[in-house]
Amino acid sequence: MPTILHAESSLGRGGQEIRTLAETRWLIGHGWNALIACQPDSLLLREARAASVPVEPIRMRSATDVGAFLRLRRLIRKRGVSLVHTHSSVDSWLGSLAAKSLRRPVVRSRHVSIPIRHPLVYRLADRIITSGEAVRATVIGAGIAPEKIVTVSAGVDTEQFHASVSGKSVRDELGLGGASVIGLVANIRGSKGHNVFLDAARTVLAAAPDTHFLIVGDGVGFDEVKGRVQRMGLESRVILTGFRRDVPEVMAALDVLVLPSTRSEATSQVIPQALAVGTPVVGSDVGGIPELVRDGETGRLVPPGDSGALAQAMLASLREPERSRAMARTGQAMILSQYTFDAAMARTTDVYRALLER
Repeated sequence: MPTILHAESSLGRGGQEIRTLAETRWLIGHGWNALIACQPDSLLLREARAASVPVEPIRMRSATDVGAFLRLRRLIRKRGVSLVHTHSSVDSWLGSLAAKSLRRPVVRSRHVSIPIRHPLVYRLADRIITSGEAVRATVIGAGIAPEKIVTVSAGVDTEQFHASVSGKSVRDELGLGGASVIGLVANIRGSKGHNVFLDAARTVLAAAPDTHFLIVGDGVGFDEVKGRVQRMGLESRVILTGFRRDVPEVMAALDVLVLPSTRSEATSQVIPQALAVGTPVVGSDVGGIPELVRDGETGRLVPPGDSGALAQAMLASLREPERSRAMARTGQAMILSQYTFDAAMARTTDVYRALLER
């Protein structure tokens, strides 16, 4: 089978990096040869090694890092790489140039919906995979030919996320008992709307004082959010769990999953995960979220940055549990029919095969 190299220069551990590792594992599990090239001090390197996924540490300092370009080029030749799949800006410049110098095809993923400042790197790619239709529109808006772009949303591993998952272990561990629990599961950075979530939480508590809130994840903004919880006097009702591996159980422990992204959002991974488990969702009307959260059908949708509207949607989700669960079931059916991980990888490998057969 062909060998696929995933290149990722990010140091974080968000949905993008998790998806890159999951896709590499899937390829290996389905007979492909695959490996990852990433930063030596990245969380992705640590996670890949823990999962026994082939990984090469390569320092990628900038798009003009000649040493990194040469190391990637040597890696491609040494490992017999057939196709390079890039994910972030720096690795896309370096990986694309290294691949093109050896006449290998390049796939570039675009995970986020923020405007593109440097479209030239996208022109180096043979195909661009976008995580949703909103992201696809962003890439087209940067002047990239639509026929080069394929939308493949992040899929859900339905062997992990399904209606039979129990959240009891998480509730017991965190001392939540039978309380109503609303959660935000995301990398902690400004665009995910953690401050909006906390402002809404304070409003919800004025009407439903026994409600508990979980903030699950880590990231550059962790300490800032923790400090804000303390300044708002919410320590008794808001729990910051940090990074957790038992995400299916976390989703099952929630009465409502909230994603209040403010500036951008691709086609979220956490919303399909929550729906696959059967947990009601509230999302902001930004990026690719409306592709998943159809207001009043698969969940509740609110304007981005509007903590008042978010609080009312949270309260409605708690006060109308039967309606909320019915919307979640509709969303669950949508996920099972359109957003499974196997289906996403079938579309991705179709892209690979088409390029390798040219």
